[in-house]
Amino acid sequence: MFIPSEFEEKILKKWQAQNLYQIKEDHAKPKCYVLEMFPYPSGKLHMGHVRNYTIGDTYARFLRMNGVNVLYPMGYDSLGLPAENAAIKHGVHPETWTLEKIREMRDQQLRLGFSYDWSREVITCLPEYYRWNQWFFVKFFEKGLAYKKEAPVNWCKTCGTVLANEQVENGKCWRCKNEVEKKNLNQWFFRITAYADELLKDIEKLTGWPEKVKLMQENWIGKSYGVEINFKIKDSNDKLTVYTTRPDTVYGITYLVVAPEYPDLLNWIKGTEYEKPVLDYFAKVKNESKIDRLDDSKEKTGVFTGKYVINPFTNEIVPIWVSDYVLMDYGTGAVMAVPSHDKRDFAFARKYDLPIRVVIQPADQELNPKEMTTAYTDPGFMVNSGQFNGLPSDEFIKVIADYIEAEQIGLKKVNYKLRDWLISRQRYWGTPIPIIYCDKCGNKTYL
Repeated sequence: MFIPSEFEEKILKKWQAQNLYQIKEDHAKPKCYVLEMFPYPSGKLHMGHVRNYTIGDTYARFLRMNGVNVLYPMGYDSLGLPAENAAIKHGVHPETWTLEKIREMRDQQLRLGFSYDWSREVITCLPEYYRWNQWFFVKFFEKGLAYKKEAPVNWCKTCGTVLANEQVENGKCWRCKNEVEKKNLNQWFFRITAYADELLKDIEKLTGWPEKVKLMQENWIGKSYGVEINFKIKDSNDKLTVYTTRPDTVYGITYLVVAPEYPDLLNWIKGTEYEKPVLDYFAKVKNESKIDRLDDSKEKTGVFTGKYVINPFTNEIVPIWVSDYVLMDYGTGAVMAVPSHDKRDFAFARKYDLPIRVVIQPADQELNPKEMTTAYTDPGFMVNSGQFNGLPSDEFIKVIADYIEAEQIGLKKVNYKLRDWLISRQRYWGTPIPIIYCDKCGNKTYL
């Protein structure tokens, strides 16, 4: 029988409190634990591997000694860019390279005496494993949860693949250190936004999670309530739609801003005096990361597009600017700018000498646009807002949202920061997406 020392007893009690460990008692069914290691077979084992695997193996043996059922398999995460690049570098096929490295790692693990259940070994580059990845993909596709569309991506020309935002460091590929460019490509996505509300609601079910982590999850999903407002483009039948969570400030709009990737931007500037400045600006900011673009401490930059819209609330003509602080993948890629009540807009307006109009006054002072050193973002009372003057700004948010719909200026809208998951990479050495492309029939699964 296993008799723990005083120190081990303390550890066991801690594990038991966290539901990580259960001592087998008479008539009690022992828990089953799954302990798995899933290394990438990019070369031979190093001391970091040995340390981590030794800890896992020690824990597995300890649990078995206490009558716990332990499922302890070994697997190799063996598809991906590193294996393909290594194979190209060594002039061999990726399968040859990968399977050779798996054999080397397995031989080292056997010599180290780890107690894996080798009968359950999995290798992700073999069809008997990745066929299940494909099966899941087909089920998602059948339910409309897997789809394809054109989208801007981070493209590394040297690696010949799409990079996640986290793999772009200061505009360069994290692996080869060469410049990354923005490029529109047809990509496969999983529609995770279909579960945004469910994900948000179930955060509270995450018992034991730190509050700060739960808050991070909530902010990552980023549910917001606002309105979409349509602005008629001057001297055109076209319109520009913006999304805002601050419809109470619509009477304070002094300009609009679009993202550098806004789809109509190139048509607006083509053949005009603004074409070169806008294209030069796009070339300058196109490789900035999303984190850098949203950094409030970073100086805001932009250029005028030469276009104007008509504010439907005041009938004023206001200019359209392009700036990197607006993102194409949130809202509509266009925002209304109210410098008096938004810090980013305020900094931008001061830099480019754009008008600032106060439409919300605090109860205890009177704001003067010429004397303001930062935007006023707290509640107050409406001013310079036509028939709505004097209303509390919090109350006015609902009033103006209803007014916008009633006057058919726009619609109430719920938005999320959460974006669908881009899953496809332009690589040979990866799970084949089980789709046949047909011009007549459309995309069809072949499983």
